[in-house]
Amino acid sequence: MNLPNLITIARIVMVPLTIWLILIGRMDLALAVFLLAGISDGIDGFIAKRFNMRTELGAFLDPVADKLLLISIYVTLAIVDALPAWLAIIVVSRDVLIVGGVVLAWLLDHPMEMRPLVISKINTAVQIAFAGLYLLFRTLGWPTETLIFLGAPIVAAFTVISGALYVRDGLRHMSEG
Repeated sequence: MNLPNLITIARIVMVPLTIWLILIGRMDLALAVFLLAGISDGIDGFIAKRFNMRTELGAFLDPVADKLLLISIYVTLAIVDALPAWLAIIVVSRDVLIVGGVVLAWLLDHPMEMRPLVISKINTAVQIAFAGLYLLFRTLGWPTETLIFLGAPIVAAFTVISGALYVRDGLRHMSEG
């Protein structure tokens, strides 16, 4: 266990706190925790690279922490009717589909090396930006209707395209050898 891994674990611990803050309507504090999680993500990555503290555990935990936070925010915001439920379903379904494909490949003794696609990194950035903007708008008391009207389809499009490309790559991998 090293410092970057501890920071990542702290980010995972922030997930239930963020959920609770959204559920009680404290979008300002949820935004603060969300920003802290984002900053800690940058810090743990910097420390791991700069001081050669990369670990196999960290390589696994870091994307898990990111996905837990994003999925939790989208689902919780949908539960409180802040975001459309269809958007949360798309976000969650993509990740379930990817994880399910990796597990299936492993069970069929055809394991896959998971490398993030460029579109996946863009998708994650779009999801983070939209969630952060939503929390910011709510914190500042700004109306969110236009943000949702414009942003939700963009998030959905990147999420669906990213998921489809992973499915394509997974099917190609499974058809080999």
